[in-house]
Amino acid sequence: MTVLVTGATGNVGRIVVEGLIRAGERVRALTRRPGEATLPPEAEVVFGDLADPATLAGPLSGVERVYLFPHPATAHAVVEQAKRAGVRRVVVLSSGAVTFGLDTDFHLPVERAVEESGLEWTHVRAGEFMTNRLELWGESIRTERVVRDPFPGQAGIPVHERDVADVAVLALTEDGHAGAAYTLAGPQWVTRLADTGADTGAGAATSAGPEPERRPLPTAEQVTGRPARTFAEWARDHVADFTG
Repeated sequence: MTVLVTGATGNVGRIVVEGLIRAGERVRALTRRPGEATLPPEAEVVFGDLADPATLAGPLSGVERVYLFPHPATAHAVVEQAKRAGVRRVVVLSSGAVTFGLDTDFHLPVERAVEESGLEWTHVRAGEFMTNRLELWGESIRTERVVRDPFPGQAGIPVHERDVADVAVLALTEDGHAGAAYTLAGPQWVTRLADTGADTGAGAATSAGPEPERRPLPTAEQVTGRPARTFAEWARDHVADFTG
């Protein structure tokens, strides 16, 4: 079985590539800049652009399953091309904002395009990514060894990108996930800054969150069989990104 991973060099896509390879699958990794991709040598790296569906004919040849990065402008054309190529299953990287009715014009159109195609589908609706903290805090931690955050008390339930990728890999490789929309959030509220012991200056303390419609979810553990990764684990995983 060949799996096409679109957005293969992204924060989640590259981990999906790694996970599929570990699972013994043949992986074709789609990127607009193949020469700059730093992906495992087992992956077949190919050029393609979701914004230009005409570039996907070759990459889709012989593919049975697709991990689909969201690009709403061409979603219908991309999905129809996948269907003509013989793809049977599509796993969509979507957003938890769809679950809560907050996204109607970006991720939702991609979900609908896949559903309307008649192909087997699974939506992986990720909440806020822990990795967003790299952009927010990375520079100040690297240069000043301090965290600068305009809203340090603002609560969130960010999810580790590896939990998102793990769920996507299982949906691509296992049966039993068709028609599921998995909403993923972290296992705990992140409400303020604290020492994690990871020597990054970034961390989290947790408490009950103020928004009942948003809450830590057990979805990742239910799907993968292992507890969702905590923010402290994420910080340790990204020490090098913060220290430079």
